[in-house]
Amino acid sequence: MPALTQHFSPAKSPEDARLTRLSQIAAALPETARQVYGSHATFLVRKKPFAYFLDNHHGDGIVGVTCKVLPGENKALVTAQPRRFYMPAYLASRGWVALRLDVGRIAWKEVRDLLIGSYLLTAPKTLVRIVEEMLKS
Repeated sequence: MPALTQHFSPAKSPEDARLTRLSQIAAALPETARQVYGSHATFLVRKKPFAYFLDNHHGDGIVGVTCKVLPGENKALVTAQPRRFYMPAYLASRGWVALRLDVGRIAWKEVRDLLIGSYLLTAPKTLVRIVEEMLKS
């Protein structure tokens, strides 16, 4: 009797749960999009990046979210909490900070606040007004 062979496609690996959660937070904001590149993702508002999910970026072994912050806030966050925050390569000099998602328990309210803050610094004024109204209610 001939041996049976199975034909199957390899299953896609499931998306990182942290990326899924970030995507849900970002999707609640108007006119956002997500572009995934392997284990990294870019979150955009009208084609402008407002956050990045980075997993082992350039072999650094870190999983984090990178967001735009007010001038000087990135240095203050890194100084105050160096185990959790770091200066992201290429973007720190332009006012961005990264929050590690691979150390300790993730404070999702803090992540949400960082994402929204970055969105508000990046989005056009018409969208900023919409989000500010959403936050009031």
